[in-house]
Amino acid sequence: MAESVERLQQRVQELERELAQERNRRVPGSGEGGGGRVRIEKMSSEVVDSNPYSRLMALKRMGIVSDYEKIRTFAVAIVGVGGVGSVTAEMLTRCGIGKLLLFDYDKVELANMNRLFFQPHQAGLSKVQAAEHTLRNINPDVLFEVHNYNITTVENFQHFMDRISNGGLEEGKPVDLVLSCVDNFEARMTINTACNELGQTWMESGVSENAVSGHMQLIIPGESACFACAPPLVVAANIDEKTLKREGVCAASLPTTMGVVAGILVQNVLKFLLNFGTVSFYLGYNAMQDFFPTMSMKPNPQCDDRNCRKQQEEYKKKVAALPKQEVMQEEEEIIHEDNEWARRFCH
Repeated sequence: MAESVERLQQRVQELERELAQERNRRVPGSGEGGGGRVRIEKMSSEVVDSNPYSRLMALKRMGIVSDYEKIRTFAVAIVGVGGVGSVTAEMLTRCGIGKLLLFDYDKVELANMNRLFFQPHQAGLSKVQAAEHTLRNINPDVLFEVHNYNITTVENFQHFMDRISNGGLEEGKPVDLVLSCVDNFEARMTINTACNELGQTWMESGVSENAVSGHMQLIIPGESACFACAPPLVVAANIDEKTLKREGVCAASLPTTMGVVAGILVQNVLKFLLNFGTVSFYLGYNAMQDFFPTMSMKPNPQCDDRNCRKQQEEYKKKVAALPKQEVMQEEEEIIHEDNEWARRFCH
């Protein structure tokens, strides 16, 4: 019985891959996700009105990015296609990312219309289905893979791990980056668990319930603190999130804050992938004071996640093996006297 179930699961995965390949094997200009233009095989810097990449390629001419075309070689997974995730997906699509994998199990509702991206006529559709249709029309050069399920269940978690490990631009290779754009701690911890086990670099993001603050955080297993190293109270105290929600009461939501958070998230994704500027390990946003705090957190040697502790040991060995001159000196931590958040900032 168990073998039959395993064979069925393998067959389902094969069919999903075939379906994804067929979806992306479109006839140029046919209208199926064509967005009114044919697919462009090679990015060009030619300055003409018909070139959707001319302004992006100008980054090379201005000395910001050495090889912008490399954006097409990356695959990014986005978990959560809501207020932040949908805008993040749109930005990366417009930037010409090679492949996007979208994970969400929710449906588009009219209550979402105060946010960006989704439109009223899409109400009732799954978010990943609606997002894929819109994004294909924006840029038919991008490959898409969508999964309409909850990653926190046991069976879906295994499939999620498989797609992170094998859903890269070239099937069988891992994705280059995972982006967490979810709105609950259970999903964040699930992503954290998967990425620690796989050694997968990821970025976490979020917006506060009062809609006037948010953040993004880069997490490199073993090198920086994972989500379990310094968990929020609701996680540390093992509180069931469902008990915190009250009937008829919902979190506030501003498209402005979500747009800002998506913007700083994608900005750091581009810097990370294309190797320019400085990537923030943590960048916050306080809309009330237009304050953008930054900091970095070291991993907790006593982290509850055993794979995090394992990754820390691997990172220590890697650093120890480096020639002495390549070992970076640790930045001095400075505490600002006028910092009312009482957080440590690294410069």
